[in-house]
Amino acid sequence: YNAIWCVPASPYENMEGALAAIQYARENKVAFIGTCGGYQHAILDYARNVLGHREASHTEIEADTSFPLLTQLSCALIDAHGDIVLKEGSLIQKYYSQTNITEEYRCSYGFNADYTHLFDATDLQISGHDATGDIRAIELKNHPFFVGVAFQPERSALQGKHHPLIRAFIKAASNDLS
Repeated sequence: YNAIWCVPASPYENMEGALAAIQYARENKVAFIGTCGGYQHAILDYARNVLGHREASHTEIEADTSFPLLTQLSCALIDAHGDIVLKEGSLIQKYYSQTNITEEYRCSYGFNADYTHLFDATDLQISGHDATGDIRAIELKNHPFFVGVAFQPERSALQGKHHPLIRAFIKAASNDLS
């Protein structure tokens, strides 16, 4: 594959298959973008397969998990727009050419803030957050293009717009990543 896009609409019919595809992209430097549910599962893959937290889970799939890495948002972001601050110098910030953006969501689950410290000093970097500090974007250092976002840049097509993050993903997919 030249690229893998893990899309919204979880729970997936085969969660293990989705996680295997994400792991494949991560380990083989294949261009990857995860939007909404795909972003959530990229975080889950990293926690389980890199950090060794095999018990990490998603409450949409396992409501009574002892390790709720991904949980229901206190306020669902359905057809909502929100401001995001991108980390200066991050790849995502480079693609947008600015640090403050507004994006559209259609999401009810997200990264549980109680566990973000597990990712400190790892290659999975938090690269965007909203005004309350909730994480909205991640990226993998030392990878040509591995990005996860809580929002849905693909929804820009509904307005006939070309999204900078999707353009960057397509460009990464067209390059030889080997």
